[in-house]
Amino acid sequence: MKDKQMQVRWRLILGTFADDSLSIDDTTSQQLDEALNFLYDREYGQEQGIRQKNGQSGQGNSVFSVPRWIRNVRRLFPKKTVEIMQKQALDKYQMTALLTDPDVLREMEPNLDLLKNILTFRNIMPQSVQMLAYEIVQKVVREIQQQLEIKIKRVFYGKKLPNSTTNYRIYRNFDIKKTIQKNLKHYDPESRKLVVERLYFNQSVKRYNPWHVVILVDESGSMMDSVIYTSIMASIFAKLPFVDVKLVIFDTSVVDLSEHLDDPVGILMKVQLGGGTNIDRALEYGKKLIVAPQKTIVVLVSDLYEGGNYQSMLRRCHDILEAGSKLFVLPALDYAAVPCYDRGAAKQLAAMGADVAAITPEELSKWVREVIS
Repeated sequence: MKDKQMQVRWRLILGTFADDSLSIDDTTSQQLDEALNFLYDREYGQEQGIRQKNGQSGQGNSVFSVPRWIRNVRRLFPKKTVEIMQKQALDKYQMTALLTDPDVLREMEPNLDLLKNILTFRNIMPQSVQMLAYEIVQKVVREIQQQLEIKIKRVFYGKKLPNSTTNYRIYRNFDIKKTIQKNLKHYDPESRKLVVERLYFNQSVKRYNPWHVVILVDESGSMMDSVIYTSIMASIFAKLPFVDVKLVIFDTSVVDLSEHLDDPVGILMKVQLGGGTNIDRALEYGKKLIVAPQKTIVVLVSDLYEGGNYQSMLRRCHDILEAGSKLFVLPALDYAAVPCYDRGAAKQLAAMGADVAAITPEELSKWVREVIS
């Protein structure tokens, strides 16, 4: 059995060229070949078919339609492999049929890479798949949001979240909903009264004199991952009772999306990735949103490649810091390993007193918590 598995693995590595030597009569191997060749024959300038020993493309029953190919890929390969092949099909081989055919889109594995491709190609999507694409974006964003929300709340509140109990028993912290739920077992049907054996209270949270967080996000094409995570992070921060959040996206123009913080999916569907960059203009707008400089954090998410006035950009950053606000400059806010940004500009901003680093969402949360604590 192990010898057969090893032969199948070698067969996948060597392809049809090894048929005479290995002599494997395995239907699954043939199906794996077909699925792989349908995609990777594009390296040889072939759109469809199976590469034969003489380098020619075979036709007939082995030729896939895109819907059949994606179904077979999901059936034959592990989930991680499917995600890699989907990503290469879109990013490397520009198989936009994956995003324009509703039957294919339904078969796709919802993940961050698919989300990014939907955002990139949504303008070419026909009306028939736009609703389906929106649902996929919504599913992926909610999954990311749920994962991050737990981590971020723990950063701000510790192991006990806002709905955990506390010894600080005042009316403002009284949790009536939890008190009723926990005492329902003591309900007396005859007297129709709820006997409350224990009262529950939330942790005390300071709800006045909040900190202000102004987030400016560069929506140029190279910042896609950061745009996604920043939009989700902004929506989570907006739920914190001691933080007032403003969200602004920019390229050569500036759009204030602060009124849509409860809808990160809607925010992402409004983003126009690509185009020029005018950081100076975004900072000018951001300065107008600062109402209490000593209690304001300005978060600039950008690769710092300025298309506007470079010196004016630096002056505005200096003005923000001089007024007493904190300035975080994030060349990347995601889980990518190597950000690409203007290191010269980053060094000048760091020398002014700005905090400059490519970080993960959790690290940004810790950064903000340390400032407002």
